Amino acid sequence: MFSTLKTIWQGLTQKGKVFPHQLAFTLLIPLRNLALSPHQVVERLHLLPQHRVLEMGCGAGYFSPALAQAVPQGELVLADIQPEMLAYAQKRLAKRRIRNTRYYLCQGTPFDFPDRSFDRIVLITVLGEIADPAAYLQEFHRLLHPDGIVSISETAGDPDKLTRAQLTALMQAHQFVLCQSYGTEKNYTLNFQAA
Repeated sequence: MFSTLKTIWQGLTQKGKVFPHQLAFTLLIPLRNLALSPHQVVERLHLLPQHRVLEMGCGAGYFSPALAQAVPQGELVLADIQPEMLAYAQKRLAKRRIRNTRYYLCQGTPFDFPDRSFDRIVLITVLGEIADPAAYLQEFHRLLHPDGIVSISETAGDPDKLTRAQLTALMQAHQFVLCQSYGTEKNYTLNFQAA
């Protein structure tokens, strides 16, 4: 039991640790709206009804209902490395009768999707947790439609948070260009397109 508690605590407080699925319910606290609301995420993505969206690191699915509802003729693919998180998100969306979704368990790269599968790829407080961001960014190039957007949001309090400068440099190093910027240094969203 002590070992489990230690793992959970490390997941909450240490850089590079994955958020513990045992605390998935805490990701649904409405106070998150103060930093970044589902409505803000949808607004910043400039979604069309037919878009296909990949939500990387969906966690408990806090942003997922709003994303799925914004693409009623499209599809939202929720992806996570923890099957427990995917199950939690799936139950949450099923309760709301949201059906234009699929679920994908990430087990490293390459991802099991055809080239140019997505109009938008969304990461919210996730990129800093990824052990090999270069491999993921390479995959995003392959998965993204030519006019698609990779949207990355970071919020205050995340031990893995990247600054705007760090994120911009990382994305530029992997042939992405900044096309839109929202928020402040504390809580921000940067949208990128393939160069």
